[in-house]
Parts: sequence; structure tokens; C-alpha cells
Amino acid sequence: MTNSRSRIEGRRPHELPHFQALLDGTDWASLGTVRGTGASLPTALAGILNPDPAVRTAATDSALRAVTHQNTIYEATVPMALYVAAILSHPVIAAANCGHDANNRPHRPTLVRLLKWLSDTAYDADDKCAAIGERYFGKGFLDEYGEMHEFRDLRPAIFSGVHPLLSHDNAGVRDAALIAALPLAEHPGLTAHRAELVGHARRLLATSTDRYNRDRVLAAMKAWGHDTSDLENADDIATRERYARFTAKRDSWRATEGTGGYSENPPF
Repeated sequence: MTNSRSRIEGRRPHELPHFQALLDGTDWASLGTVRGTGASLPTALAGILNPDPAVRTAATDSALRAVTHQNTIYEATVPMALYVAAILSHPVIAAANCGHDANNRPHRPTLVRLLKWLSDTAYDADDKCAAIGERYFGKGFLDEYGEMHEFRDLRPAIFSGVHPLLSHDNAGVRDAALIAALPLAEHPGLTAHRAELVGHARRLLATSTDRYNRDRVLAAMKAWGHDTSDLENADDIATRERYARFTAKRDSWRATEGTGGYSENPPF
């Protein structure tokens, strides 16, 4: 953890800059990534907008891999998250449909991959992760973990890029946008959007069987004080009951044999 901040000139927390301004105005080489600095990120990020599907896929792989490891928010994560949010509605990304790889296996559209990465990153910096960090490292956790702090401050700007896709004509994109929007909407400045998100959540629960998406939606609704009993199906109930049994068994073991180690994985 460090106190450093990404270097993007003239940024406002609630404003999503133009993607080219982010690409050109960020000192990528000075920002930490999984292995070293982000010096190679400008090429990879620009490649995500290449009309050639093969180039676009390779560039997306390279860019996401540079900042994805063990739930960590890196220095380069923040400007990259802003860049990704800013290109979600780019014509190249919007036009890219689901295709197939060299072995004729279907792969997700770039748009869904980018939304999934934003979602994963937002959950790595959500209120639960921040609370776990404060529990183990003290109330100054976010001040020390500057990258997470900055990402959390910029959630409204990132949300503004995700929000238009909640009404996308493709169900997969709509669902991916919702799962990304939910943790972003924990920001106090986005409270007014929660009623809208609950509406989208009800639609997902009525149409989707995806276990991960249903769990995320149900958890968010419960955290916001909504009764979900009439929205849960048999699998939801069985999953919740299995988790409750697991939690009870884990807590019982800790009470009798635990050594005082971490009860949850730190968010990094």
C-alpha cells in the first residue's frame, strides 16, 4: 500500500474525462502495475479500440492482465478504470459482437469483458472490503491504501460510463452493466440511483439463472433494506442455506480451534 496517486491533470471526481485525454494525459510509466510500471499500457489501451477483433482481444487481454492480481487496486488501476468507463460507448466497442477464437470457441464481446473487469474492481474496493481493511489495519487503512481510496472517490465518474448500458438491447450487456453498477452505487453521491438499480435487479431476478449475478443482486438489495423473499427461487434459497451452514461451521471451528488469524481474506 502506498500514498501515491495516479497523475491525471484536471480531473474532477464526478466527471468522466474523454478517453483520449486520459490516454494522453496520464503518466502511465510512473504508475505501478502487477509487474513493474504501466509504460506499456498506452499501446494496449489504444488497441482495445482497434477494429480488428484479433488485435482488440489481444490488447484487452494485455491491458486487463497488467492490473489484475489477487484483488489488488494498483496505481494504474484508477486511470485505467476511468479509461475503460469512457470507452464503453465507443462505436468500435458497441459494434463488436460475440465471436469465436482460433479453436472456434465462443468468447464474450469486448464490452461485456470490460464491464466484468469494472465490476470485479469495484467489488475489490467496495464498502465490505474497506471495512475488512479497517478491521485489520486500523481506521487509517484507506489513507494508507491510496489507490483504493482514489478509486472509491471516483465511483460516480465510472458509474456515469456504465449507467447508459443498463438499458442496452442485449441482455448480457444489461446484466453485466447492472452487476458493475451495484458496487459503484455504494458511493453516497449515487444514492438517488439505487431505486432505479433495484428495478433493474428485479428484472434480472425474473429472467436470469446465472448464479453469480443473482447472488450479487440479492446481496445488494438486502444491503439497501429490501425484502427479497418474494424474488428468491428454490436455488437461491438452497444457496443461502448452504452458506449459512458453512458460516456456522466456520465460526464454530474458530471459536474452539481458531488461532486468531484472518477471518476473511484482506481485499488486496
